[in-house]
Amino acid sequence: MSILLATLFAFVVSYIVFKVLIWVWWKPKNLEKCLRKQGIDGTPYKILFGDVMEFSSTTEQAQSTPMNLSHSITHRVVPFPLRIIQRHGPISYTWNGVVPRVTIMEPELVKEVLSNKSSSFTKIENHPLVKLLANGLASHEGEKWAKHRRIANPAFHFEKMKVMVPAILASCVDFVDKLEKLGVSSNNGTFELDVWPEIQKLTVDIISRTAFGSSYEEGLRVFQLQTELAKLLHKVLPFLFIPGFRFFPTREVRKMKEIDRELRTLLKDIIIRKRESIGNNKDGEVHKDDLLGLMLDSNQKHIQDNNNSKKVGMSIEDVIEECKLFYIAGQGTTASLLVWTMVALSMHPEWQAQAREEVLSLFGSNNPNFDGLSHLKIVNMILYEVLRLYPPVVLLSRYNSKEIKLGNLTLPPGVEIAVPTILVHHDRELWGDDAEEFNPKRFSNGISKATNNRVSFFPFGWGPRICIGQTFAIIEAKMAVAMILQHFSFELSPTYAHAPYNAQDLEDLQPQYGAHIIFHKL
Repeated sequence: MSILLATLFAFVVSYIVFKVLIWVWWKPKNLEKCLRKQGIDGTPYKILFGDVMEFSSTTEQAQSTPMNLSHSITHRVVPFPLRIIQRHGPISYTWNGVVPRVTIMEPELVKEVLSNKSSSFTKIENHPLVKLLANGLASHEGEKWAKHRRIANPAFHFEKMKVMVPAILASCVDFVDKLEKLGVSSNNGTFELDVWPEIQKLTVDIISRTAFGSSYEEGLRVFQLQTELAKLLHKVLPFLFIPGFRFFPTREVRKMKEIDRELRTLLKDIIIRKRESIGNNKDGEVHKDDLLGLMLDSNQKHIQDNNNSKKVGMSIEDVIEECKLFYIAGQGTTASLLVWTMVALSMHPEWQAQAREEVLSLFGSNNPNFDGLSHLKIVNMILYEVLRLYPPVVLLSRYNSKEIKLGNLTLPPGVEIAVPTILVHHDRELWGDDAEEFNPKRFSNGISKATNNRVSFFPFGWGPRICIGQTFAIIEAKMAVAMILQHFSFELSPTYAHAPYNAQDLEDLQPQYGAHIIFHKL
């Protein structure tokens, strides 16, 4: 009996060792061989860790000090991918743990990957701890993605945005009033302010009003919880490739799960109250001025159109995840766009003056309105140029689930595809010698003319998975920029430290040391 048990134990141990060897050595080395055979160059495979440690150390070193004041920011934001492309070419690979990550920059290849006509390129399955941050529409695949997209789409139609404008305006009025009070208490209406935390508060307030119609305090709490969760996630990021890490009883993991429970309870209460307000409202209009109400309305209609089958609709857990995504995507993306617009217009006063002249000619001293916002051509050009130079999400990734042709390449299954948005946006071959200069004129005739109809500008993604909230973000940014320009001129403070910063693909592009700006009341 003891011999049998010993034999069985030896067999199990051998099998586990065999599987581990396949995972950490045989499969990566075979994938590496396959890529090199096709002329793709890259970093040599390092067992288990790949390039994770070098990526982290290179990023930490690059972001340890501010940079000179310029829009040439790729060396600080994505130092490791930039170095790899410079050494190994625009199609090259690195190692995300045991998985090869093939980087592509050619617009035609980017188009193939992001259009995903063959359904071979899928979103990378997020680690369970990453899903605590948000696991909504942006993370889903297949039928679940299609269902959620169909249900969420009506809430983001352009005409629906019109009913959101009063809420956006109310938040912007409060923001400008706060700035004006600072001007009154200062000498000659001039004062200095780190606008980054104030812009974050503004976008939290806007998403609270437009998404949920909830109180600012509730919205602020959701933002605080998700911010804390993102910081903890950043700490554990280098260890996520370890099997079963989510079960490790570390302080960070325990705290993340605790925050998730509080976040879900808070959002569930908001959703239940919204459902009750819909049920108590006979004419069904009270809920149609916020995104959550519109989505719940669309969900209910979707269920009714399918013989009241709840299987075709979203559950309350699904709605909670979409609400988390509202905040993490809606707040972060617009905050990033607004702060870099403020910095860029401070660096380029001639464009600030042109934008102000346009705003004043359209609105004078009156509050901006929905129809007028669509006529802000110069402001629109400026926002596009800021999105080109400072895209909120600096890198998009996909996973290749089966062997597929990509251009002249044949990619085996098990490969990650990386599209470095910021590097494509700064590519001189695509944008000319002034690629790293602020030149909104390039968008004077629209995106198609600026890109020569190539997929070289995609700050909100591209293809069927393009960000559903991009129109909302642009309207929000136009309103805020227009109102600031109406009331103030502004410039960078001598204390401003230029330090664009991205925490390993987890956060939107942010100013690491804030954005200190001097305002002058007009």
